[in-house]
Amino acid sequence: MIELQNVSWRVDDFSLTGVNCAVQDGDYAVLMGPTGCGKTTVVEIICGLRKPSAGRVMVAGADVTGCLPGDRNIGYVPQDGALFPTMTVGEQIGFGLQVRRRAKDDINESVSRLAQELGIAHLLERRVHGLSGGERQRVALGRALAVEPRVLLLDEPISALDEDMREGMMALLKRIQKEHAVTVLHVTHSSWEADQLADCVLRMENGVIEARKA
Repeated sequence: MIELQNVSWRVDDFSLTGVNCAVQDGDYAVLMGPTGCGKTTVVEIICGLRKPSAGRVMVAGADVTGCLPGDRNIGYVPQDGALFPTMTVGEQIGFGLQVRRRAKDDINESVSRLAQELGIAHLLERRVHGLSGGERQRVALGRALAVEPRVLLLDEPISALDEDMREGMMALLKRIQKEHAVTVLHVTHSSWEADQLADCVLRMENGVIEARKA
């Protein structure tokens, strides 16, 4: 479902050279590695926020290396959520559908369904200021899922949460993966998260990604 073929990228003194990896359709893959090794860069290359200098990015068998982010059928939740401060929670979730010019009734239906599924229906009229870390992550997750992606990329989605919230969020992520039949690539430093969530663990070190089944 996700494949990097000899991907290279460079900025200033940091570079990735000839990176290869693959995530099978329907897997929940966890990408681990030391700080600064390039995990977030790999995710941003897959979703189209960074363009590789060489190599190919494949999603569902199609070469998307030259495609715009919105044309890759990928949902992305960055580490900080990247929510819009002027929008309500409902507007955040429906943003991708609005950009794609979906009918208003369809947007409202999708927003309502996802808000119920994620346990944030009571927040739809709220703005993001004052939301808890867990609530913000659920909003960002709803926005990513609204466009019905084949692939979901999560950059440390649990790291900023209180310890007592992490287990609930992990259970939610695993349930979302199954119910939406989505392939997930989840970046984390936590071996505990990997043990709880992963079908496949990818380990990145010195520009090389090695895979093992969980």
